[in-house]
Amino acid sequence: MIAKAKSISHGINDLNYITGVSANKKHPERIFHICDNLLPLGTDPSGIWNSIKLASMYHPRMKNNTIRIEISPSPEHTRNFTAEDWERLWRDFVVEFDRQALKDKNGHVISPKTNIAGSISTVYVHYESESGIPHIHAAVSRVDKDRNINNDSNIHLRAQRAAEKVARKRGWKTAADVRDVNRRQVSKDCLDVLGRMGRWSADDYFAGLQAKDYDVRVRKDNNGIIRGYVLRKGNARFKASEIGTGRNLMASKLEDTWNRLHGISEQQRRNSSPYSDTRNDYTSYRPGTRRVGINHDGEEYTRFIPEPVMSLFDDEFDYRDTENWADLINEACYHFAVAMSYMAFPNVPTYTSGGGGASSNDLPRKRDDLEEEMALARRCANAARARMGVVKRRGFRR
Repeated sequence: MIAKAKSISHGINDLNYITGVSANKKHPERIFHICDNLLPLGTDPSGIWNSIKLASMYHPRMKNNTIRIEISPSPEHTRNFTAEDWERLWRDFVVEFDRQALKDKNGHVISPKTNIAGSISTVYVHYESESGIPHIHAAVSRVDKDRNINNDSNIHLRAQRAAEKVARKRGWKTAADVRDVNRRQVSKDCLDVLGRMGRWSADDYFAGLQAKDYDVRVRKDNNGIIRGYVLRKGNARFKASEIGTGRNLMASKLEDTWNRLHGISEQQRRNSSPYSDTRNDYTSYRPGTRRVGINHDGEEYTRFIPEPVMSLFDDEFDYRDTENWADLINEACYHFAVAMSYMAFPNVPTYTSGGGGASSNDLPRKRDDLEEEMALARRCANAARARMGVVKRRGFRR
């Protein structure tokens, strides 16, 4: 069960809608009156509106004098509901709604308790035109019988929490339960798409989800690299970090998840690379290499870069006249290690073909058979320079 609440100024329009008087309501025969509070029997929308305005006349500066409330229980729970059952559901909701005093993280009250039970209200049940699913509409005065204002700060949270409490007391599915079921289905659909893909491709993955009627919103950085995505279906919305197990469906982990589903190990990925016969291992020491600590995304990785390459970086970014020489060398080393061995870092975009959100920028992509390490090192230095910029030292020259 879910519920929404909002304070509004156009109360007469809302009253016309929920009572079926409005021309915008196509099927007034699907609307049924449930109960009123502090109103004469048979009061029409205009009479209810006049009563609400009369109650609020003691607070002339109050703009929104009506609270609009909608309650949507799951249809399987209300299939055989009578008018008395609907009224009892509304009364239970009001009790939980009024019981809450909302507090901030420091324990200070930011929205005191309301008194909906002691305020003018009218309640109707609407049945959806196509699906026939019923839900409650209610209009409530902001001012109670004691002339006190019902606080509307964070009123939507108050309604959500009241619905959760009523549903749990009745043993019904809550909004959180429904969301969890939907989340598991989304995860299943994502893994199904990955499992059916014959090769890894981010474009194929998102196309497969769209074929399952998902609205896919992909977020990329300035270099065109995929940093996240959101899936929508109906009213449900899920970020990549909310689905899957251990966040295995996040953008940065999608390719690893595809490999696991297809039984492809890291060593197999290395061996299947067209550059595996020429690619050196930069994760262990070899003669003529320098141990380098590379920082990336808050993590530090140790790599052994050839001494001639490091000498080139030292010359390109001389510490004597370059203020940010250390950051530039770190950036150049990072691109060199990734370009020479696409398994050098976990959870980073690959520099080989085959999808995965690769960009069309000037960063190094792969090692050609005839491309030597020094030529690639110069490209990495240029990429670092273009991305970070060079800050020259002031008052200090070589």
